[in-house]
Amino acid sequence: MIKSFNLLFVTMFGLGKIKYMPGTFGSLATIIILYYLFHTLNISPNIILVGLIIIFIYSFYAVSSHIENSENKDPSEIIIDEFLGQSIPIYLYEISHGTTKDAGEAIVYYALFLFFLDILIS
Repeated sequence: MIKSFNLLFVTMFGLGKIKYMPGTFGSLATIIILYYLFHTLNISPNIILVGLIIIFIYSFYAVSSHIENSENKDPSEIIIDEFLGQSIPIYLYEISHGTTKDAGEAIVYYALFLFFLDILIS
């Protein structure tokens, strides 16, 4: 049961199993998730920060558990690091610019631009 949850956790519920650019799709999912939390649900930035810290701490256990019997110590399906890496600048942007709808839309457009740029470059 816990191994199944860890697999879902480190692959961001299966996005990491996508054969082509799993980290890019994980980053896109992160943008959508954080936009939804900040601008649709209007969750307090403090609550989001606590959630990100919990995810960060748990990710150490989940990743080490996932790779313990594997020869590859950095499998491409592990994309929880993409989530955390994208979350830091987005969170900092949101708390420094407020959670207005225009600011949130701007970051989504920027993220979509980077997503498609990554597709073109790959």
